[in-house]
Amino acid sequence: MIDISHKIKTLRTAIAQSTLKVSPKTITRIRRNEVPKGNPLEVAKVAAVQAAKNTSGIIPYCHPLPVDFVGVEYNIGKRIIEIRTTVKAIYKTGVEMEALTAASVAALTMYDMLKMFDDEMEITGVKLVSKTGGKSDYRKAISIPLRAAVLVFSDSISAGKKEDKSGKLIQERLKNLGVKVADYKVISDDREKIEMQLKTYADKQKFDLVVTTGGTGFGPRDNAPEAIAHVIEYEAPGIVEAARVYGQERTPLAMLSRAKAGVRGKTLIINMPGSRKAVAQSFEALFPTVLHAFAMIAGGGHRGNNS
Repeated sequence: MIDISHKIKTLRTAIAQSTLKVSPKTITRIRRNEVPKGNPLEVAKVAAVQAAKNTSGIIPYCHPLPVDFVGVEYNIGKRIIEIRTTVKAIYKTGVEMEALTAASVAALTMYDMLKMFDDEMEITGVKLVSKTGGKSDYRKAISIPLRAAVLVFSDSISAGKKEDKSGKLIQERLKNLGVKVADYKVISDDREKIEMQLKTYADKQKFDLVVTTGGTGFGPRDNAPEAIAHVIEYEAPGIVEAARVYGQERTPLAMLSRAKAGVRGKTLIINMPGSRKAVAQSFEALFPTVLHAFAMIAGGGHRGNNS
């Protein structure tokens, strides 16, 4: 199985369709409720629900997941029965296989119930109609290019006693998202230096995004939250809350982060913890979804994938 432990939970929806070709007489039997084994439409609907919930037991590499909804609809023509299944789940991976399995099993169930009097019956196709959910829906969050700065807060790294790993990881992740990293600095944990550098990035260099790492703990030199709170014009608490919730599901130490996020002018400032692992987790939790903030900052409103 593919490791999906790093993914975030989102609403996943998939719609699949199967098509059963039958004789006109079979359609008449169904409409008149003259099928000896019972109503094939109702039985196939139950079978589809069962199939969706048990897909991981049939398809080897499918993950077990909490199915929240299974819907089955029929379109009956003169010679065909179209079966459309909709599956929803709030989880880390998509539900297209669940929808496809449901549509397939529904068609097979109807085939089994109707085969006694229709020798030419045929399942002519099973296909995925659509799917939504997951990070792929947010990859094109904004079309304009973004300029970013990466700022590391650390007395030991700025003094040359330690190597910076977290800041370099931030640069790598941002570049992979297509964000231009125009500046990278390591400074000490002095609050005045932090505030001055953030103001320079926002007011003079007018970066779209500043991602910082370090200074989020309870230590005597952990000044990042207070410095950022003093610099920003308004806070974006949901950003750091999302990162903390994601981290807390993986390590109980995430609750000790005092990270801040907010906006100054048109610059979004996001503070991440100092460890490389915490930075990686923060990126999984926040990006690329957080990039939607720039359309809002520019006055474009809140345009999500369901707008």
